[in-house]
Amino acid sequence: GRDAPASPAAASVAGPIARSRPAVLADGSYATQTALPGSPHGGALAGGHAAAPGVPHLRAALLAGDGFLAGILAASLTKLVLRLRTTRALPAPALNALTAELMLLVASALRACEAAAAADGGAGEGPDADALERAADCLRVMAGAADPAVAAREAEVWLASTRAAFAALLADRAAARAAEAARDAAARELQPDDAIECAHLRGAHGARAPGEPREDAVAADVARATGAAAAANAGAGAAPGAARLSKVVQLTGFSDPIYAEAYVTVHQYDIVLDVAVINRTQDTLQNVSLELATMGDLKLVERPASHTLGPGAQRRIRANIKVSSTETGAIFGNLVFEGTGYNDRNVVVLNDIHIDILDYIVPAACTDAAFRAMWAEFEWENKVAVATSLTDEAAYLDHVLAATNMRCLTPASARRGDAGFLAANLYARSVFGEDALVNVALERGADGRLAGFVRIRSKTQGIALSLGDKLILKQKGV
Repeated sequence: GRDAPASPAAASVAGPIARSRPAVLADGSYATQTALPGSPHGGALAGGHAAAPGVPHLRAALLAGDGFLAGILAASLTKLVLRLRTTRALPAPALNALTAELMLLVASALRACEAAAAADGGAGEGPDADALERAADCLRVMAGAADPAVAAREAEVWLASTRAAFAALLADRAAARAAEAARDAAARELQPDDAIECAHLRGAHGARAPGEPREDAVAADVARATGAAAAANAGAGAAPGAARLSKVVQLTGFSDPIYAEAYVTVHQYDIVLDVAVINRTQDTLQNVSLELATMGDLKLVERPASHTLGPGAQRRIRANIKVSSTETGAIFGNLVFEGTGYNDRNVVVLNDIHIDILDYIVPAACTDAAFRAMWAEFEWENKVAVATSLTDEAAYLDHVLAATNMRCLTPASARRGDAGFLAANLYARSVFGEDALVNVALERGADGRLAGFVRIRSKTQGIALSLGDKLILKQKGV
């Protein structure tokens, strides 16, 4: 006899059927593409739990202890109930019965999340304090207020104000993306007749004048590595002499036999010290050597050579120091020399050169989900108490942004108004790819003074401690 056709149940047990079809690759060749149909409900959840076959993802996530999802579910059901009350689409008895059923659903979802978290031995997420408070507000609003005016105000807040706030948030993010895209387009904009420059074909005196064409990416990297770009940017807002004098550090006193000062040039991965040494005596100084030592993740590349200085002579000594991480460091050392007629060596102790961490931190942007993930992952935290004479929350936030060279991720619409408190997230990234997170939480007391904390988190200890020290120094200077 003939074989009986396989039943659908047997086919499902045997496994999914693979479907193959030809695909055209980018180079024009053909390849076989195999697709396996996925299960409509199975799969892995966000918390790492596996959803059982046949269980919807929403129910599986609640049973896995996703408290954030339970809070969102409560808010959504509350808005649906308020919408039905305002439109009067159902009679009062049916609406009351539906409201009671939805309130029972919200309470059951929270209990399911708590039970799942307790079943994992406390390792599960479960509903946090915010989710529980939000669900309690939802249950109170769904129960209805005795005063009709209060009920109407609650409906306006839940249906109109929340929608307007979400629309303002989307508008702010769209404006920020448009501004960033405009900056990127302006940076990449080239005219059709612009010349194509090759860095290897340019001469030694091929620096670009203000009216010459733009450099290509390779030339820009070379200029950034040699410090030419930083010098150009510094000279754009101030006189070249003032820009150079701001980076000069005096190493010895005027009464020392040797006067020394250093011009510090900070690049991305190294620091160049151009030390000017002047013989203030009437004797010839022999074997004048610069001995340097570093503190932190700084390393001296090579020891500078020794020199002989005649009476009143001047010499420039260059030293290169390699930077391996983002943290505040210090460079200290001595000037050692031998005079004529002396058998012993003379030592002049130099002043310390402190390296600013802000030279290696640039403002950056990230999503809210990425910020929360990094905040939970990073283990180093530095908590700085707010101690300032400022009385305005926005002014203090601007001061923190200027002191830490970071970018505020909280949109401007969320920081408007005079609520008496402020919470904002700041983010920056170092040239070494290290992330720095800052959370600012402020409130204005009854006496008008600001109180709160600035919490700094990073993956490495150096960034958290260095940013905290920088912020404490800046707070004292306000």
